[in-house]
Amino acid sequence: LMSPTDTLATLYADNDASGLARLHAEALTASDDLLVRYRLYPLTEDSRYITDLPDETDCHSAQDYALLAALWGYRAAAAPPWRLPAYGLRSVDLLERGHRLDPGDPYVLLVEAQSLLYRPRLFGGSTEAALAGFEKLRDVLREHPTPGISPYEPEVWIWYCLRKLGRPNTDRIRDRLLADHPPPLFRQFLIDPP
Repeated sequence: LMSPTDTLATLYADNDASGLARLHAEALTASDDLLVRYRLYPLTEDSRYITDLPDETDCHSAQDYALLAALWGYRAAAAPPWRLPAYGLRSVDLLERGHRLDPGDPYVLLVEAQSLLYRPRLFGGSTEAALAGFEKLRDVLREHPTPGISPYEPEVWIWYCLRKLGRPNTDRIRDRLLADHPPPLFRQFLIDPP
């Protein structure tokens, strides 16, 4: 089985937008299309990847719902303020559908945790809950490696949450992660977090 997920995690971690764009052009299924868009948009912020989003009738798994939810979340973040509520609600609804299908799916865990981290507290956001989600994702990936998600990724998100929460020893955690010579995207995130 040849799929974009075979090289997706590497291209994403290497910050290789042109390689991801090639994968997107070659996507054979709606699921592959969603997966590559999810990784490609944050690297490029190119609106092509969040406009004309597929309908949820194309979602056949918890992963599909989570990825479509993430794309609607990106669209909400880039939208004018009057569009934010509608796009945000659409994202939350899709994510809830994915969660109902499989709450332990790695992409459901990843997108849920990212959503909790970036969503305003007023609308249910919580760095503490995001941290718990990233820790659960780390544990799931140890048992079930998942194409398209580097095992390094949850470690970086866990560090980011701990830092945001003002927990002690975050510099030591960051130094340990950097000592592992992470790929460029994660290295940049650790050195210069958003």
